[in-house]
Amino acid sequence: MEATATELKNNLGHYLKIAQKEDVRVIKNGRYVARLTSPRTEKVEKALSLFGIAPDTLTLEEAQAARLARYESTD
Repeated sequence: MEATATELKNNLGHYLKIAQKEDVRVIKNGRYVARLTSPRTEKVEKALSLFGIAPDTLTLEEAQAARLARYESTD
């Protein structure tokens, strides 16, 4: 979504709610000057990128053990 700087200033609460779900690009004098985005966006994108990597048969306990083993081997 896009909003002018003036519109953003006058309706900040509205655009903060929108920014929780999608990026809001701020336009000033016809130029893109800023972006409002949720801090969760990056975490959600990282989590979604992991789907399909682990086999369906992997249990939570196996995944945790593998992760811990990786850290123990670097000490």
